[in-house]
Amino acid sequence: MAYGGNTYGDLTPRQAGYSVVAFLTRALAMMVIEKFGTPKQLPKNQTKTVKMRRYFLQGGTGGYSGNAGAYNLPISITPLTEGETPTGRKMAYKDYSVDIAQYGDWTGFTDFFMDTHEDVPAVVTEFVDILGEQAALTKETLTYNVLKAGTNVFYANGSARADVNTPITKAMIRRVSRSLKVQNAMKISSAITSTPNFNTQPIEAAYIALVHPNCENDIREIDGFISVANYAQGKAMEGEIGRVEDVRFISSTVFTAFENAGAAFNGSGVDMLSTAGTNADVYPILFLAKEAFSVIPLRGAESAEIGVVYPKKTETDPLGQRGVISWKMYHAAIITNDFNIVRGEVAATA
Repeated sequence: MAYGGNTYGDLTPRQAGYSVVAFLTRALAMMVIEKFGTPKQLPKNQTKTVKMRRYFLQGGTGGYSGNAGAYNLPISITPLTEGETPTGRKMAYKDYSVDIAQYGDWTGFTDFFMDTHEDVPAVVTEFVDILGEQAALTKETLTYNVLKAGTNVFYANGSARADVNTPITKAMIRRVSRSLKVQNAMKISSAITSTPNFNTQPIEAAYIALVHPNCENDIREIDGFISVANYAQGKAMEGEIGRVEDVRFISSTVFTAFENAGAAFNGSGVDMLSTAGTNADVYPILFLAKEAFSVIPLRGAESAEIGVVYPKKTETDPLGQRGVISWKMYHAAIITNDFNIVRGEVAATA
């Protein structure tokens, strides 16, 4: 985020604008988590603490009248009396505060590089693209680490992580789906677009499950699995592999396992993946409903800052041999409704 003056190094503001767009375009193609959260744009020159707010009507049976429960809107089933105004309901809200943090990195290049390459601007653009991928994976990992710490957990077998040594099944998916439905957790029907702009787009309503590629084979083997190649209509999202009933599965290597955290990798009679060859690796699958979490998205010109400094003679670089390309961004994410996110813990068939 820029704070006055030229913070782009040797780029003009116009060049920096183009670089940010290229940076975001490359980054957003790799991001699959934050598009399902409630976006919160970061205000400039304000406090480092961001408030994520959730509104609700007071008076529901256990529904958001306190720290959470099932989302049950209070209903009005008493007929109106002629000429008398009903009591009405108060609109209330709950705030979730989270401190923003700054992240960034850089890479260097030399005057020799500039003197020996035919198309330096094109190569610099490629460097910016690669840094965009790095920023995307950084932000995805930070958000994932927040979400996988949720307290609503289902296990493929047993009652604790240390018991797990079986893969995901349709029965487990149905248990998770049922738990979300009885909480009146709404399916996700829109997502932030995979473009540098701050927009949303409609998607086919479903719960979203975030999985590691090592779990893909087990999901594809589930009876009733529909591959994205066989979708009758609608458009697959980045990383989507298909759906089982009302759950759409999104795959990314960001969703890493708890290594060797389960039971014996071959204790169920079928070998499971194990880093050490002893206990099964346990893969968290995050099932998301609407408004499960809030996040500062990597969208818009102010969401990231790109800097390019070409080699020039300075006191610390008297021969002008070193240049740098850098990126910087702010990030914050927080679970705003623990009942709308389920962590399913499973093993993956070897």
